[in-house]
Amino acid sequence: MFEQIKTSPDYRWYVFATVSIGTFMSTLDSSIVNVALPTISGQFHAELSLLQWTVTAYLLAITSLLPVFGRLADMFGRKRIYVSGFVIFTIGSALCGLAPGIWFLVGTRVLQAVGAAMLMSNSAAIIVDIFPFQERGKALGLTGTVVALGSMSGPALGGLLIGLAGWRSIFYINLPLGIIGYLVAHSLLPEDKPGKGQESFDFAGAFLFAGGMISLLFAINTGSAWGWSNPPILLGMFLGLALLTLFIINERRVSHPMIALSLFRNRPFIIGNICGWLSFVAMFANTMLLPFYLQQILNYTPSQVGLLMTAFPVAMAITAPISGQASDKFGPLLLTSGGLAVSALGLFYFSTLTAAATFYQVIPGSLIMGVGAGMFQSPNNSSVMSSVPPPKLGLAGGISSLVRNVGMITGIALSVSLFELWGGITRPSINQIPIFMQAYHRVMLVAMAISLLGAFISLNRHSYAKPEGRKRLITECL
Repeated sequence: MFEQIKTSPDYRWYVFATVSIGTFMSTLDSSIVNVALPTISGQFHAELSLLQWTVTAYLLAITSLLPVFGRLADMFGRKRIYVSGFVIFTIGSALCGLAPGIWFLVGTRVLQAVGAAMLMSNSAAIIVDIFPFQERGKALGLTGTVVALGSMSGPALGGLLIGLAGWRSIFYINLPLGIIGYLVAHSLLPEDKPGKGQESFDFAGAFLFAGGMISLLFAINTGSAWGWSNPPILLGMFLGLALLTLFIINERRVSHPMIALSLFRNRPFIIGNICGWLSFVAMFANTMLLPFYLQQILNYTPSQVGLLMTAFPVAMAITAPISGQASDKFGPLLLTSGGLAVSALGLFYFSTLTAAATFYQVIPGSLIMGVGAGMFQSPNNSSVMSSVPPPKLGLAGGISSLVRNVGMITGIALSVSLFELWGGITRPSINQIPIFMQAYHRVMLVAMAISLLGAFISLNRHSYAKPEGRKRLITECL
């Protein structure tokens, strides 16, 4: 059967579907844990500052490893790295489901993230290899939509699974998906091209980047709990910035850098990534705190939370294809800025909810944010990838994944820090509910401001390189 598929004129779309399995699965697990945090908190007796590491450790490990596995795949074969990613991700998921305590869960989430990084770092490059020049933008735009849907579907699917089979089921669900993904990818993906191991691997760059990201993001995530003037936090900040500075210096000097810094001279590319980062900061500020509001204040069950949060991915799934087609005709400017403005409206709506809100009063906020995300993601992805010459499309996709994960981490850290700074408590008593609501409302207003900032920045991308204009970019960006 697979041999017939490989000779089909639609083979590239079968490859796209295969890659989408890994992309959706790895991004889904970046947020599926969020809705389980209140349940895990009760079982393991852990506070929010500790609980957030079940999400942050996953994102942090992926962020640190994305360039490493992307470079290794260029050297030793994308199929080999991608297929191995399914194996490691599936093993990590099984161990997460067996976790006896919070720190074991955090550790196995890191193992899970290693496999996810192997999957995410290669998805765009595999698609670039298999799709012809004139269809790459469309395929990569759809990949971005799959990524966003995976990231935002996590809380909805997680809530339903927890209600049916308990919190451990959110990890066990990956086992059949991982096995199927491995078998299909092993049989269907194109074979690796020979001779990719002749280039040198930038070990210094890998060490500097991973060390810098881990140090900096660790300090950002633990600053509120330990105190921003705490010596380990200050050391983490200083060490992270120093290592990332050395990384940039190193990348300018080596013959085969891990990240081509020339891409950041490209105005649509850098503005698109900044806006993407801000959009995920704003979205994940809400994604992190909304399950606590729904379960601890409104007393909804995990199944009810999952059902309610389904409104976001459904609205996005409907809006994204329409927005993607519109951007091909009219360009991304108004759609990206408008999408971020609509998301800001959704965040403002959440800031008006009370401790006595009904089920149907909460849904409009998720619907508005889903429409906004759908308007923004596809045009923004198309704008970023259309501004890059074909030889660097794979690298550009990897950088976009990196920026997205940093945005998720930043959103989680920012929301938790501000929530606790303003007196928020994850399991409030009746007397503490007003304090919880005040802190939640303030965080939503900050997230709204971040989304509006992204909308303003997006208006400054000006130029938009359509597919037929990319040949000129090859000489400009190489």
